[in-house]
Amino acid sequence: MTRTITEPKTVKSKRAERGGIAEGRLFFLDLTQGRVFTVKPNGSDKKVVASDCRWPDGVAVDAEAGHIYWTNMGVPSRNDGSIERVDLDGQNRKTIVPEGQTFTPKQIHLDRKNGKLYWSDREGMRVMRSNLDGSKLETLVDSSHGDARPGRDARNWCVGIAVDTDRRQVYWSQKGSDNAGQGRIFRAGIEIPKGENAANRSDIQVLFEGLPEPIDLELDLGNRLMYWTDRGDPPRGNTVNRASMNADFKKRPTPDILITHLMEGIGITLDLKGHRMFITDLAGTVYTARLDGSEKKEILVGQGNITGVAYAEMS
Repeated sequence: MTRTITEPKTVKSKRAERGGIAEGRLFFLDLTQGRVFTVKPNGSDKKVVASDCRWPDGVAVDAEAGHIYWTNMGVPSRNDGSIERVDLDGQNRKTIVPEGQTFTPKQIHLDRKNGKLYWSDREGMRVMRSNLDGSKLETLVDSSHGDARPGRDARNWCVGIAVDTDRRQVYWSQKGSDNAGQGRIFRAGIEIPKGENAANRSDIQVLFEGLPEPIDLELDLGNRLMYWTDRGDPPRGNTVNRASMNADFKKRPTPDILITHLMEGIGITLDLKGHRMFITDLAGTVYTARLDGSEKKEILVGQGNITGVAYAEMS
């Protein structure tokens, strides 16, 4: 059963406050063709930005610097995942995290304020971070419990990720086995506590557990709300969910289900200024809806196996 919570307020961008003109663009990944695409928010003006990607999954856009970042999952047993960057016009493509440094990178988050990239490494069973050029690679969370990589226990697989830059916390999901009700969402500080390490840190908090298969995460910091997709079976799976970041998680709150009937829901991105979200699923559909889940509609269909999605305003 879904519950109703207070509707979040709309956040205006600094560019809008200055009276500047900005055009929104969506960037999404096609796992089937190994491509990065961009379209207008209504699905028109589709362009290929990059091709020959090796199982792309997560994407982030730095509009001010003019860069698109994405993860390539690769083949987990080969430890050949990577992270690439390209200019908005498709030029100057380069690998910033090469093969052998992250097993299966999934969702990626850009912290432009602090010059960092964060991502979840699925079979690597890690939450990782680097500088924007791929240097200073760090493991912030090691969820392996001593298991060898690539991990075989899906309960330890890290998938989605988001960062609360205001409170210096990182959020991530661990999906568990298919439709097993083992999915969890966690939170910890962006820095490992002094005297501890990525495997034994004491500040990890379990926010939700018993979820079907939580995948990608997004945060609305102004309204202290977290959103995520779940690709498990109905009724709680193949959905978009929302919950307060300030909830008393010891009381095991129930997330609000905003959208249902996705077909293997994966990617999610928020346009807070426009009071809307965009979602992708593996059936090849890109959706848009209001932040409360209303007015859901398809803007693209039959696009292959769609994974990550990002929204950005371009000057």
